Amino acid sequence: MAEGSIWSDQERARATVEEVKALKRWVDPYRDLRKRVDDAREFAELLAAEPDGDASLQRSLEEEGGKIAAALEALELQNMLQGPDDARDALLTIHPGAGGTESQDWAEMLLRMYTRWAERHGFTVEILDLLQGEEAGIKSAEVEIRGRYAFGLLKAEKGVHRLVRISPFDAQSRRHTSFASVFVYPVVDEDIEIEIRDEDLRVDTFRASGKGGQHVNKTSSAVRITHLPSGIVVSCQQERSQFKNKATALKMLKARLYERAVEQREAKKAEVDKQKTDIAWGNQIRSYVFQPYTMVNDHRTELKVGDVQKVMDGDLDQFIEAYLKRFGSKAA
Repeated sequence: MAEGSIWSDQERARATVEEVKALKRWVDPYRDLRKRVDDAREFAELLAAEPDGDASLQRSLEEEGGKIAAALEALELQNMLQGPDDARDALLTIHPGAGGTESQDWAEMLLRMYTRWAERHGFTVEILDLLQGEEAGIKSAEVEIRGRYAFGLLKAEKGVHRLVRISPFDAQSRRHTSFASVFVYPVVDEDIEIEIRDEDLRVDTFRASGKGGQHVNKTSSAVRITHLPSGIVVSCQQERSQFKNKATALKMLKARLYERAVEQREAKKAEVDKQKTDIAWGNQIRSYVFQPYTMVNDHRTELKVGDVQKVMDGDLDQFIEAYLKRFGSKAA
């Protein structure tokens, strides 16, 4: 009993420390912004009192006003990221739809887009599992993106993405429509209890696939884990060590089980039910049109951007911000 009380106190203390840190992340930027606004207001009053105000000082005031507006917008965006998992790292999975090589190529294009987006934010990207297509593209990808609010931002990308273009794989240069699905899960911290029992797991090993030559794995180092009660299957083949692949696969499974628990907890809420409908296959959240014109159209927010190449290079913030402004903390 005493031991249980000790652990309870430790958990409470840890929760208190985390709560204090979370509050500081709110209070400190607010105080800094409030001080900058007050200073700018005083400076503007002094400048207005001068009949022949210095033009350079006026420009400095205008520049500070622009910086304050940007800081205020960043604080507003942070206000939209108040979900219990928003501050966590993200586990992102990409799967092509029907269509063979064409859809697999589109899935790889999306992988590149999200990698570029993460790099723009200074986030760390680690490919946990990648299955190459026979001719081009990928059959699946599982990527961990580490950075503060990675999940809160990327949850806006959950759903089906549609591509319209002249296919480079069509000898007759016909226009094709392809689909790929993107799912985003929060990466579970070690202090969150997700019970995984050995008897609930089936672990299979196999040889990792590759492009041939020296890259072919001669041993069965790849690992596939099936969680029998839930039917969830994860695999990892990126490392030469079977032990490392198994550890990574267990981490992926833990994230999946956590997300499953959250979904079950929220299943009764109408907003979550609506969100599940939105991400159903065939109900695309966004269309990327390369021909006969260029346009990226987000069907949830009605935001349209004409520079499709810029978006494919990772310029997604305008779509993410529009989504969060519309759905806010209701987004899941």
